[in-house]
Amino acid sequence: MTTRRLISRRTLLRGLGTAIALPALDAMRPAFAAADKLAPTKPIRSAFLCVPNGIHMPDWTPAADGYDFELPFTLEPLKSVKDDVLVLTGLTHDKGRANADGPGDHARSAASFLTGCQPVKTAGANIRVGISVDQVAAKQIGHYTKFPSLQLGCEPGRGAGGCDSGYSCAYSNSISWSSETTPMLKEVNPRQVFERLFSNHSAAAAGEGAAKRNLYEKSVLDFVSEDARRLQSRLGQSDQRKLGEYLSGIREIEMRIARAEKETAANLPDLNVPPGIPQDYAEHLRLMCDLTVLAFQSDLTRTITFMLANEGSNRSYRFIDVHEGHHDLSHHGGDPVKHAKIRTINRFHVRQLAYLIEKLKATPDGDGTLLDSSMIVYGSGIGDGNRHNHDDLPVVLAGRGGGTIRTGRHIRFPIETPMTNLFLSMLDRVGAPIDRLGDSTGRLAYLGS
Repeated sequence: MTTRRLISRRTLLRGLGTAIALPALDAMRPAFAAADKLAPTKPIRSAFLCVPNGIHMPDWTPAADGYDFELPFTLEPLKSVKDDVLVLTGLTHDKGRANADGPGDHARSAASFLTGCQPVKTAGANIRVGISVDQVAAKQIGHYTKFPSLQLGCEPGRGAGGCDSGYSCAYSNSISWSSETTPMLKEVNPRQVFERLFSNHSAAAAGEGAAKRNLYEKSVLDFVSEDARRLQSRLGQSDQRKLGEYLSGIREIEMRIARAEKETAANLPDLNVPPGIPQDYAEHLRLMCDLTVLAFQSDLTRTITFMLANEGSNRSYRFIDVHEGHHDLSHHGGDPVKHAKIRTINRFHVRQLAYLIEKLKATPDGDGTLLDSSMIVYGSGIGDGNRHNHDDLPVVLAGRGGGTIRTGRHIRFPIETPMTNLFLSMLDRVGAPIDRLGDSTGRLAYLGS
């Protein structure tokens, strides 16, 4: 019989440039209790997922309010997790509007998405908008984790030059801002994210460790196997199972990244895609979702932003039989054929959200699941892509925020309710309260009991 012994929450599995944090185990509970005296709350995670070019709203907005609503076509992929989400209607980003600045709605929608601030219209170096909600959280609670925050994406972006009607590309390609003038660069290569999460602390150590592992053609788990065996001998059966599942998950993601690298390398003469980035967009999205789950599960960070594509992206979706560019289709002019293609793209993106929610729900965290202790915002800073409106935005909030959110409902707020009111409510729950963010006017009502 294995004797259960207590271990620290900060125990790591180490070996040759590798440092693998552990998930929440029963043997850590006394360590959690001690940490709770220092931390403002039990860990609550938040992630912000942004999709470009708006949504076909007639296929998004539920007809009924409250608990007795049916999921429209675009949201149908959330059927298995309907009781774990809120559909929020009526939220607005006024600072995504022109407000006398002329065209450039795509750039403004991304820049204001998490800041609630009006970006300065410039394609030069004098960019200015405001700090984003994720970075407010990172500054207040980021010291509890190895990484204050992570910024993920699936399309690389430029931080300079013009991308939309006189607005800098920094606005279209970033949703996370650490200050009024500093966009946070997102990582689009799953291999780089993986090495960053599962390496010793510095970027140099990550590169060195990866190089040595590649030389020996070994997994990160091969280099921590001795540590893992020693730890296993100290754990009870339940914890041994949890640790085994966690390490298997790491190995599965590592294998998928390696497979993507081989597939990409075989086609490099025809594709300008760095190794590690899958050619398959759906696999790219899901790898980033899986890395999000691992980062939360191991408490390496509690705050993540994820741009599924850059704002104004004209990516085609041939794999779901949509050959035209997304941005071009979003300017549908009322064409029902284009409507059908837009909603197909919208539904594809929601399927990736469903995948992330299901993974979080299936991952134990203490007495509950990661989804129970998370808040996942999904949406766009544009309502209808043809009208470029910034009111009545498409927004889903998944997760129970540590038991403070009543999910399974469609809540209809008055038009012009600032979306930043939602962010203030979330910051309260993660332990990073502030009085105001961007154009906020107060906390968002009706989220809790």
